[in-house]
Amino acid sequence: MDKPVRVLIVDDSRTIRALIRRSFEQWPEIEVCGEAANPIEARDIIIKDQPDVITLDVEMPGMNGLQFLEKIMRLRPIPVVMVSSLTARGADTAITALHMGAFDCFPKPASVIGADAFAGLARLVIQAAHSHPVTRPTPCEPVHAHATKAWGRRYGLVAVGASTGGVEALELLLGGFPAQSPPIVVCQHMPPLFTASFARRLDQKIPALSIREAQDGEVLSPGSVRIAPGGDKHTVVERSHNGYVTRLVKSPPVSGHCPSVDALFASVAKEVGREALGIILTGMGQDGAEGLLSIRRAGGHTIAQDKASAVVYGMPRVAAEIGAACQIVALSQISNVAMAAHAP
Repeated sequence: MDKPVRVLIVDDSRTIRALIRRSFEQWPEIEVCGEAANPIEARDIIIKDQPDVITLDVEMPGMNGLQFLEKIMRLRPIPVVMVSSLTARGADTAITALHMGAFDCFPKPASVIGADAFAGLARLVIQAAHSHPVTRPTPCEPVHAHATKAWGRRYGLVAVGASTGGVEALELLLGGFPAQSPPIVVCQHMPPLFTASFARRLDQKIPALSIREAQDGEVLSPGSVRIAPGGDKHTVVERSHNGYVTRLVKSPPVSGHCPSVDALFASVAKEVGREALGIILTGMGQDGAEGLLSIRRAGGHTIAQDKASAVVYGMPRVAAEIGAACQIVALSQISNVAMAAHAP
């Protein structure tokens, strides 16, 4: 048996620390090597016990989670899972943390009722411990509206799926597209509120594109990027006389997720067909792989991120294994490859 993953729990609430510890006790793969109420205590435990993963509260008195995360990433990089409250402020901070190098964020429930409130955190911690380090690409200067960069092939719609590691990956990918791009619909696994904050951040950083959360019944236009809202609805597309329309459909999770990349891709395969471009990026699990295959079978073009540039080579790996990807491409080159005139 492999050695258990050693985890340090950092949260100013003793109750929260106890609930997280209790949720980990069900997993023999995890050993809690320490708890800390603040970054000062955490620093001493890191030096003494050298944990494999840290769970870090976003909002703490004194030095907050972001300040501590910056020091960790700069002085002694360790996989960090941020634990963030489901508030607008918490979501904004969580998105910033992901850009700073946090592995992922786990939503802290508004009302804590038991260890079940942290179900799923253990899997995230184990995945963080076993994720392979990648050289994070430096985001290029975003394409501006007046830039001459152009698509060499006409697509009716571009669909993108991502999960863990997708915050940075999507910024790099979308930043390489010009204003006159086909409509783009993105499904990034995130809780409610997080996707709104993420869309706002992308819209500010990428001036060439109009980036918002998807709305039900919105007609998609060139240069628009719509992010599937987190919650209990899937974002899909429909063909209309005006082009393509986003629909938010309330239904059970697909491939374990809501919103689901597979749900989005399946609708794109059906409604867009040969005029579709599907792109699957870094992420845990296999959501999106079957959907990407359906786009390819419908005559659309498909691209999967390669292993070397993925924070977690899960979703794109499965897509590659089942033959869903026409091309397997490094993250830094996906926007250029997508825009190339001739696909293989």
